[in-house]
Amino acid sequence: MSETNTQKAAEKHEFSAEVGRLLDLVVHALYSDREIFLRELVANAADATDKRRFEALTDSALALPENASIRINPDKSQKELTISDDGVGMTHDELAQNLGTIARSGTRAFGEKLNAAKPEDRPSLIGQFGVGFYAAFMVADRVDVTSRKAGSDEAWTWSSDGKGAFTLTPASRSTPGTDIVLHMKDDADEYLDSWRLRSTIRKWADHISWPITLRETKEDGTTEDQAANEGTALWSKPKAEITPEQYAEFYRHISRAFDEPYATLHWRAEGVTEFTALLFLPSARPFDFMEQSRESRIHLHVRRMFITDEAELVPNWMRFVQGVVDTEDLPLNVSREMLQATPVLARIRKTVTKRVLSEISKRAKEADNGFNTFWENFGPVIKEGLWEDAEHRTEIAGFARFHSTYSDDLITLDDYISRMKDGQDAIYYLTGDSLDALKSSAQLEGFRARGLEVLLLSDPVDGFWPERLSSYQEKPLRSVTHSHGDLEKFESVEADTAEAANVEKLVPTLKDALGDQVKDVRSTVRLTGSAVVITSDGGPDLTMQRLMRRSGQAMPAMPPILEINPKHPLIKALSERVEKGESVKDYATVLLDLARVQEGEPLPDPTGFGRSLAALLAGPAAE
Repeated sequence: MSETNTQKAAEKHEFSAEVGRLLDLVVHALYSDREIFLRELVANAADATDKRRFEALTDSALALPENASIRINPDKSQKELTISDDGVGMTHDELAQNLGTIARSGTRAFGEKLNAAKPEDRPSLIGQFGVGFYAAFMVADRVDVTSRKAGSDEAWTWSSDGKGAFTLTPASRSTPGTDIVLHMKDDADEYLDSWRLRSTIRKWADHISWPITLRETKEDGTTEDQAANEGTALWSKPKAEITPEQYAEFYRHISRAFDEPYATLHWRAEGVTEFTALLFLPSARPFDFMEQSRESRIHLHVRRMFITDEAELVPNWMRFVQGVVDTEDLPLNVSREMLQATPVLARIRKTVTKRVLSEISKRAKEADNGFNTFWENFGPVIKEGLWEDAEHRTEIAGFARFHSTYSDDLITLDDYISRMKDGQDAIYYLTGDSLDALKSSAQLEGFRARGLEVLLLSDPVDGFWPERLSSYQEKPLRSVTHSHGDLEKFESVEADTAEAANVEKLVPTLKDALGDQVKDVRSTVRLTGSAVVITSDGGPDLTMQRLMRRSGQAMPAMPPILEINPKHPLIKALSERVEKGESVKDYATVLLDLARVQEGEPLPDPTGFGRSLAALLAGPAAE
């Protein structure tokens, strides 16, 4: 430690509000299965050591010691548990930033899920929200973190009791790395027993490539550091020697999750490019999955040495895939910049993507294997591939699942085509913000009356991909909002004895009253129970327009088309008023706003709509 550092005084800081709430949740609600704290701290130590090894490839001054390891030292007499590593370490500012604030969003969602979860389900929330370090406060009254950054002479100690503040104090550490000292609670002394620590390490960290040593006290009172993990790269073993339990444990270790893998892919690719891959498809979606980065985090290793988890080994729409790819065809000192340009990695990406896609396709064809549940969890992400992945778009469409008006079960596009009516040449779909809203949409009335099935698409990406996919099995995809003329080809399967009013005069009257608020006003056969509906005629449909506006993209004004139902009592009454020469101007804007409300569109003047509606309702009442 430098002289300058010793002259610095201790500093006291308050936790950010997010961390304060999080610590309260962790300490008071995540009280069962507390052993998870050890997995999180060991995993952090392994990550720090991996990072130093990678940085040392381009800066020899950061080289790891030959005996680099993760060391666990329980001290019953002092009621302390120390976890030490030779990793990259942290500076003063990094300690304050990494341990005093939370960079990710999701703390509020974490609390909501925590309160709703059963006690036995609560421990799994730690890994899913990335709050592992703070799990230390489940077993410790105080936590001290002493760290020295690799390449620096300065060391600092971060200390906190988890009650709202932390201190940073100048410290001394002879080598780079980090020591975490847990001052154990009275009811957590089991984690000072060697057998308890060993079993926990074997359960959660047996496959970490760095050696983990555990200091054990022998009968004569002396201590000895003994190996606590196997440290064998699981992916390097023959499949026949690996049990399902070992696969599951490794999956949980690398993904920081607690579910069982939905599918396990373990193979060795040979040929022009050789590599070994051990990949997993999750069975459960993390609570903050849609908030996470869009990049894949599959770990790339070279000769079993971790290089990076930013190699983007699969497309973004496969980012839920977890696992490891290990190759000998890349140099150990490869940089992230070189990775993006090397043809070796391009070949690996292509092979891995093809294999994962094949596995998903195979699972989709198998009956009763949980694929629909898998799709409900990850379908919204996979469908991004329909938009952005031209190479695999058709394959994705083949196994994609959708809700429709046919039944409550998910269907495929092939299922839809098999039920198309004679003379039907298009696959009809409707996009919206929620499945419940879509099921009750006025847009569907005419299609239901004619027995035409419609896909119900409620995920945000559904507003985009149909335009790119365009067609499937030579059947064009067509939004129902663009399908006004199609309905006239089919007869209604529902009895309808209502007579249509003559709206020849009403249509131009409404159009004149609305002016440039609408592109057109026309009579429609698409409605059976509603009086009006708005549609678009070419260009982005209404849902796409909403999504564009929400994302802040410039969206030129595109007035809708107002369609009226000539068989509805309200339209009949307005038509009669026009025939008598009475004004319906006050009704025109109300009809348009009513159609907007039905579609979930924002009203340009909600107050005006309310007043106009109240006035029209008061008219008959006053009479």
